[in-house]
Amino acid sequence: MLLDSYQQADQGIHEGIRRAEQQGRRLACAKGCAHCCRAHTTIPVYPLELLGIYWYSMEQLSGELRDKVQTQLSQHSSGQPCPFLVDEACSIHPLRPLACRHFNVFGQACAPGEDAFYTRRQDVLNPLKKFQNAALETMLPFHGIKRKADKRQAIKNGTMHGFAQVLQTLAWDKLAERMASVSHPDQSLNKP
Repeated sequence: MLLDSYQQADQGIHEGIRRAEQQGRRLACAKGCAHCCRAHTTIPVYPLELLGIYWYSMEQLSGELRDKVQTQLSQHSSGQPCPFLVDEACSIHPLRPLACRHFNVFGQACAPGEDAFYTRRQDVLNPLKKFQNAALETMLPFHGIKRKADKRQAIKNGTMHGFAQVLQTLAWDKLAERMASVSHPDQSLNKP
């Protein structure tokens, strides 16, 4: 369900960027740019996304990266930059939240501490509603909303947004504890 949602979102983002580039705009976001990961302290995350983040962190992260993420999660406190930012890169990039996926800036890269959504809204990609709604609608069965008419009504009412929590305010130390209690296959390779 989560991967289907992300596929819908990613298709819309790709199309939105393509349309903007056809109008002569240039995407400023690039690998290694992590200003938004540091500056944005109100990133919404949906419950199904949290499950994906937990799974990815516990089952897919390994070695030194896993250790760094686990340490950052255990030391994270509300309002700090994203705890999944490691060495200027997203450690959970394949399962990053919709909010992160949708945040794309055109023109110039963000300055340190800048949130372009507020300083230059015109440079921030507007998600294509068709794809954004499809991504949210795909997650609704997780919340027991399964009938097509109910899904449409939930999208219209913004029901999904009521389920969102702020990523930086969550008790990430609990995930760090779970990561510590689950042995990862790569960890056994490092033991003498």
